Amino acid sequence: MKQDKSDKKFYLVREDVLPEAMKKTLEAKEMIERGKAESVWDAVHQVDLSRSAFYKYRDTVFPFHTVIKERLITLFFHLEDRSGTLSHLLTVVASSGCNVLTIHQTIPLQGRANVTLSLNTSGMEIEIDELMSKLKKLEFVDKVEVLGSGA
Repeated sequence: MKQDKSDKKFYLVREDVLPEAMKKTLEAKEMIERGKAESVWDAVHQVDLSRSAFYKYRDTVFPFHTVIKERLITLFFHLEDRSGTLSHLLTVVASSGCNVLTIHQTIPLQGRANVTLSLNTSGMEIEIDELMSKLKKLEFVDKVEVLGSGA
């Protein structure tokens, strides 16, 4: 039986067995959060990590204390490039009680753009399944996937 992409498994892993790039990503994220780096470029430069490795892991690796405190979820969207789509999408997310932690949007190509949202769902007033259903029904959303979640 084929596993649905949204049914990902999560693991608690000791730091000493993590790949170096994941450790450095965690270090860079902490530097940015604590104000010890002014930008992603500055943080990855300080920890000797490529920006591509940082972006590969930033929404998939979290310190244990963060996952315990907050319910995090990362959603990936493939959207039509129309005026107001991101604003409308964020309104739906906010109305569910989610707090947007990060937004990453690509430059639209061929009338489509990719958006990744990292959300704190601890204040959600509806179930995640209901939110996903609402988001999938938006006429400008071609695709929505859960990339990762915790707690």
